[in-house]
Amino acid sequence: MKHSTILPMTHSRTEQKVNGVKNIYKLTFNEFKKKQLGYATIAIIGQSCLGSAAAMVLLMGEMNMLLKMILLFLVTIFCMAFNGAVLAQLKPSTTFNILILSVVFSILVIVAHLF
Repeated sequence: MKHSTILPMTHSRTEQKVNGVKNIYKLTFNEFKKKQLGYATIAIIGQSCLGSAAAMVLLMGEMNMLLKMILLFLVTIFCMAFNGAVLAQLKPSTTFNILILSVVFSILVIVAHLF
């Protein structure tokens, strides 16, 4: 096995992109898991501020009141779910995934109302 020759396999660009996203996720999750207490504390502050900005943008926007309240409810629930996951000391993977969900949803709400 020491002197065997292995031919490198070429990958398509889509596989490289998917693997790149998976690698970024794995790297950030492993870092979050190692120092969960510190990162969770910082994430609560940042994610709460982002959720507050999303709520403000929603309330200032011109939109159907029912849709506005549903989106406001979802932003609030996702933010509270992460805060609850940290307080309940859930598994790092669950906490990290809820953090990503909350941040992505808040960013989508903000971006959707800017245009």
